[in-house]
Amino acid sequence: MCGLCGMLAGAQRGVGAEANLFEAAAGTTHGRQERHKRLRLLNQVLRHYRLTLADFAGSGFVLRSPTGRSELVSSVGALWPAVERLSGKPCDPLDPALLATLDGRTRPDGAA
Repeated sequence: MCGLCGMLAGAQRGVGAEANLFEAAAGTTHGRQERHKRLRLLNQVLRHYRLTLADFAGSGFVLRSPTGRSELVSSVGALWPAVERLSGKPCDPLDPALLATLDGRTRPDGAA
């Protein structure tokens, strides 16, 4: 199944914590603010992998690599395997380099 079909299938299910953790109360100011807040936080983590996440029509997100590769993702659960595919690195939330990047001690390119 292609990413777009998977995203649409996820939107139709729409029930349960995994279905759309990105989804915020559509059409409300608070919902949009929450969605953008989550996006900023996720991009802080993704900076370590040299990836970016952007909103896709308010119903999903596009994950992009610096080389132009991209994937559509519709949930946090779908995000991390996509990060591993595009970055070629395993996602480890306890990786000392990731924690140092988040703490601001190093730049994402590994320099101090």
